[in-house]
Amino acid sequence: MRHRRLENMGLGFGLLTAQLRPGETDWQRAYDETVALAVDAERAGMTSVWTSEHHFVDDGYMPSLLVVSAAIAQATSSIEIGTGVVLAPLQHPLRLAEDAATVSLLSHGRFTLGLGIGWSNTEFDAFGADRRIRGRAMEEILDILPRAWSGKPFHHLDDVYQLPRLGVRPAPTARIPILIGGSAEPAVRRAARLADGVFANAPEPVFLEQVDWIRDELDTIGRDPKEFRVVYYSVMIPGDTEDEAWAYGTDHLWHMMWKYSDMEASASRVGPPPQAEPLEDHRRDELFGRGTSVGSSDEIVASLLDLRTKTGFDVEFVARSFFATMAYDEQVEMIERLASEVAPHL
Repeated sequence: MRHRRLENMGLGFGLLTAQLRPGETDWQRAYDETVALAVDAERAGMTSVWTSEHHFVDDGYMPSLLVVSAAIAQATSSIEIGTGVVLAPLQHPLRLAEDAATVSLLSHGRFTLGLGIGWSNTEFDAFGADRRIRGRAMEEILDILPRAWSGKPFHHLDDVYQLPRLGVRPAPTARIPILIGGSAEPAVRRAARLADGVFANAPEPVFLEQVDWIRDELDTIGRDPKEFRVVYYSVMIPGDTEDEAWAYGTDHLWHMMWKYSDMEASASRVGPPPQAEPLEDHRRDELFGRGTSVGSSDEIVASLLDLRTKTGFDVEFVARSFFATMAYDEQVEMIERLASEVAPHL
């Protein structure tokens, strides 16, 4: 039994990354289309739009989520704008607090700050951050941010950050929700203790285990589950049939996934981004191991509703259906199909 019921929870869209296409060098095109797609998502009736962060990737995988969120805020009027996720240990917490407050003001309270701890040695080394203490850094950041957004002077003296007494301004006029991304048990339990929700992506058995960790942690600290958001994002590729959807989406999905294995190597590469390596004999159900819905819209809806029922939470869904290799017009068609055929049933 779910803790609460909403008539229609809608569907979010992302994860926008402003990546170049293979062989391309037109950064302007990538960013113009990123903002335009957020506008298209709002116009189609999507309830939220999400960005994703990495650094030094040759295709320009978006490094500055709060800058782009501010641009989206000014181009839209109603859609929730979320980060999925800012790599918090790479940021100075006071600058993170300032930038998030600014986006919240520009969006009139539509901004949700998703945070993660990161994994790339290249990124940590480049920013002079210590990967070994990233979990502890996140704990402290989650303590710092709400106090910083109060607008009142505060100080913080702990293992990772030592901050003098000061006030962070501007202060947001609306409370900024914080979601935590990550699949490991400490990250999920940290979210249940210290954040407003999780931004999760895992195969169904793992996700259901994560929900058990959330429920256990909430029960332990006496926190009302009705106040905790569970946002689940997964690749969604609709088609008239499953075979048609796979035929349409496989190359786009493979490039998305291959790029993660290429990121660190690409940091010192010269020239435009390359094509993905050949797919070879990978089975299609191994293309994306964290949960993929590919098939007819009815099949996608059924699988998502079944997952929501199994969790006992009113899970909110985000379609990770932005593909850097997809032409803009095709991407708009994807948004419109998800908005008209999937979103109304969630």
